Amino acid sequence: MLAMGGLIGFIGAGGAGVVIAVLTLVFNIPIHTAVGTSLAAMIFTTLSGAFSHFREGNMNIKIGLTVGLSGACGAFIGSKISTLLPGSELKFFTASMLIASAILVYTRLTYPNLPLFHLKQGQSADLTGSRFWLLAGLTGVGNGLLSGTFGFGAAQFIQLSLLIFFAMPLYHSVGTTMLIILPIAAFGGLGYLLSGYLDFMLFIQVLLGLMIGAYVGAKFTRHAPGWLLKWMMVLLPGVAGLLMILFDLK
Repeated sequence: MLAMGGLIGFIGAGGAGVVIAVLTLVFNIPIHTAVGTSLAAMIFTTLSGAFSHFREGNMNIKIGLTVGLSGACGAFIGSKISTLLPGSELKFFTASMLIASAILVYTRLTYPNLPLFHLKQGQSADLTGSRFWLLAGLTGVGNGLLSGTFGFGAAQFIQLSLLIFFAMPLYHSVGTTMLIILPIAAFGGLGYLLSGYLDFMLFIQVLLGLMIGAYVGAKFTRHAPGWLLKWMMVLLPGVAGLLMILFDLK
C-alpha cells in the first residue's frame, strides 16, 4: 500500500480501482468489501495528496470544488447501484472501466488534435457564468456515478474531462483531480458503509500505506518528465484491469 500510495500521488490518480485489484487478486478480499474499503480509503489518500499538490501549486480550486461537490451526489447514487450487482459482474465492470480509462488517456495524450479533443492542452477555455456551472456540474455527476458504481476513483476520466472541457495544463489536471476525488470518495464510501461493505480493520491497514505514499509521491510530480507522467497515467489502470480479468477467467 505504501508503494501504491506513492504511484497514486505521483500521477494524481485516486487509485481505488488499482487498490481493488491488489486486494482481490493478492489478498482474496470479496469484491464488494474491497470496493467499499478502497473507495473510503481514498478520502484520506486524496486529502494528503491534494494538500501536497496545493502546496506545489498544481491545482485549480474553483473547478476542483465545483466538479467535486457535484460528483459527490453522483457517487452516493452509484454506490447504491453497485450493491445490486453480483460480485463477478462488478469485478468485470470495474476491470473494464480501468482498461477503458487507460485507453482514453493514451488517446488524449498521444493524439491531442483528434476532433474529439477540440481544445488543445493549455489553450484557454472560455467558460463563464451558467455555462461553466452547467458543464462543471454535469462533469462531476457523470464521473461520480462511474466512481460510485464501479468502485474506482475515476481519476483518468476526471483528468480527461479537465483536459478536454476546461483546457487545463497537465500538471494542474493532476493536482485538481486529487481535489475532485476527495468528496467523490467521501460520499461513495458513505454509501458502501451504509450498505455494510466496509471492513474497518482492512480500511486502517490500507489507509496508513496509501496516505504516506501519496504525500511523498506528489512531491515528484512537477519534477518528472512529461513522458513519464503520461505513460504512468496509462499503464497503472490498464495493467490492473487486465490482471483482474485474466485472473478471474482462471
